[in-house]
Amino acid sequence: MAKPKIYYDPGLKEKARYLRNHSTLSEILLWKGLKGKTMRGYDFHRQKPILDYIVDFFCYDLMLAIEIDGSSHDNEEAIRYDAKLQSRIGHIGISFLRFDDLDVKKNVNNVLRSIEYWIEQGEEKHLPNPPLRRE
Repeated sequence: MAKPKIYYDPGLKEKARYLRNHSTLSEILLWKGLKGKTMRGYDFHRQKPILDYIVDFFCYDLMLAIEIDGSSHDNEEAIRYDAKLQSRIGHIGISFLRFDDLDVKKNVNNVLRSIEYWIEQGEEKHLPNPPLRRE
């Protein structure tokens, strides 16, 4: 099955660049474990515009978005926004993993293991051509 082209509002490109240059500590910690195809050979991108939103991390081959939820996600407005983001992006076939900001800060290795487990399960079930793993 062919993956859809991921469209986004071109106006988000500058905002995504700004967010990449002003990352939170938890984003930096998680990025160290995801960048450079270190996650089972998959390529992740930071602050990726998709539709009218920007997700923290995205892997096109996996159709996977990863979000880090900090204290700014605790109010009703943010909860509604996150639900709308996940629903709209999920509607085009993208899966989501969400992690709490403090979990990333306190135990990034467990978060990375959770992501790797999700990838392993997907490879076993439905990913037709996983990339070659570098040993």
